Amino acid sequence: MAFTDDRKDEFVAAYTQVLLASWSDDAYANRLDENPRSALAEAGLFLPEGVAVQITRADTASDDPADFESQSTAVRLERQVQRYVEGLRTGLVVLHIPETPQIDTSELDLDELDEVAAGVVSCCCCPCCCCG
Repeated sequence: MAFTDDRKDEFVAAYTQVLLASWSDDAYANRLDENPRSALAEAGLFLPEGVAVQITRADTASDDPADFESQSTAVRLERQVQRYVEGLRTGLVVLHIPETPQIDTSELDLDELDEVAAGVVSCCCCPCCCCG
């Protein structure tokens, strides 16, 4: 069976749900490790009978972690799609679950806040209401 754009979109949507659930719910992340087929189905990712699944928390396609981190999200996602398609063909789907992204929650200092609140405008385009 060909891997159509619709099937790719379905995979990407389900894989995204897997990532979000894994990053936000420790119980789901544990289920993903203990019973991946069931946990993937919870997120809408159903694997055909006879296809095994392996969850990795490290990028196994490269020996250099910096190589993975230097790639754009789109490149990493496309790599996962390729792994999924290959896994459907070979009978072993390997899904990479990246580490939970860290969000900078530090507070702005007074100078940074002043820049935002004061409305510093550096307009380089056509006249608009913010340029005067």
